[in-house]
Amino acid sequence: MPLFPVKRLLDLSLACLAAVLLLLPAGLLALLVKLTSPGPVLYWSDRVGRHNRIFRMPKFRSMRVGTPVVATHLLRDAQACLTPVGSFLRRSSLDELPQLWSILVGDMSFVGPRPALYNQHDLIALRSELGVHELLPGLTGWAQVNGRDELPISQKVKLDSEYLQRQSLWLDIRILWLTFAKVLRREGVTH
Repeated sequence: MPLFPVKRLLDLSLACLAAVLLLLPAGLLALLVKLTSPGPVLYWSDRVGRHNRIFRMPKFRSMRVGTPVVATHLLRDAQACLTPVGSFLRRSSLDELPQLWSILVGDMSFVGPRPALYNQHDLIALRSELGVHELLPGLTGWAQVNGRDELPISQKVKLDSEYLQRQSLWLDIRILWLTFAKVLRREGVTH
């Protein structure tokens, strides 16, 4: 049986389970975001998905309204752009919880290359060159467990390409486990 139907079934099962288990904590986080800064609770980001199709990806808003839409490392003073709870949300990766929605609707998978911002042209071009754009983007991926925000784009794409060549259910399970461990230790996260 091909990997995609099994992977999609696993994504749907895990996303439904996580949505039920995390409903109360997500509700509390939404309230925290709302009470600590003006603006919407969710930030809907235009991201590049499978076949370079643009989709809208939700995150708990960790940046102030009006922050430029660029990768965090390109902001002049990223710390000044964070909301009062933004740093906590990012360090704990809890800002990513709403992406369960993107997994449920099929725009994302639990494991795959992280979706690029629509304006990260260098990253998009490199991924397209190596065929990585054929994959569904993921909540986590091989690059995330091998350096995350600390990696230069060329290294991220190299790791994304490795994942494309080696993808399997067992590799996905390994990546999910490594992600869980790294999130607990808060490794590789900027801001």
